[in-house]
Amino acid sequence: MVPTPHARPHRATSFGRERLTVLERLGVWLSHRAIARVIRGYDRPRLLDLGSGYRCRLIAQFRDRLGAATAVDLALDPALAGVAALTCVESPIEAAWPLLPRGAFDIVALINVLEHTWEPQRVLDEAAARLRPGGTLVVNVPTWLGRPVHELQAFRLGLSSAVEIDDHKHYFDTRDLWPLLVRAGFKPSAIRVRTHKLRLNLFATACRA
Repeated sequence: MVPTPHARPHRATSFGRERLTVLERLGVWLSHRAIARVIRGYDRPRLLDLGSGYRCRLIAQFRDRLGAATAVDLALDPALAGVAALTCVESPIEAAWPLLPRGAFDIVALINVLEHTWEPQRVLDEAAARLRPGGTLVVNVPTWLGRPVHELQAFRLGLSSAVEIDDHKHYFDTRDLWPLLVRAGFKPSAIRVRTHKLRLNLFATACRA
């Protein structure tokens, strides 16, 4: 019997609760460098970071540029509770939607998250619904080309978390991700998809009309 979405297991904890490897820190830096261009396009945007990681590194990096931020993950550092203009939602993404206002955010980020979800289309649909008109969805996912590299690094060389890679449910090429974004309501003219991190990842932006 195929389990229903609600019965499927979730991962045990958030990314970044344990110390990051050098390779993981490099990956985070490259992702932040890419998303910085999006953030600069807004005046103090409201950011929703889905699968933010335990320490909310993206929000911490750009805190001075943001008007407000919401972080969603299974577990969040209790020290974040006192951060001004930060809303923390400890929950699986799939269960958090009722807690997240629709049409409220300038930027919604799914950075190395979609590959961990059971239903990527539903996640993209719900994420798009949280954007204001003119808002931008930002997605980073591993490519099929990157799969053997990620698995080698994690399972054999120990350069990244084996737990993270073992939790992957999907890999993507442009022909996989682009239709999902279109089905989520984004016009083709508003979608940009490119490879980065030596073609091991895709970085996509999609603007809501």
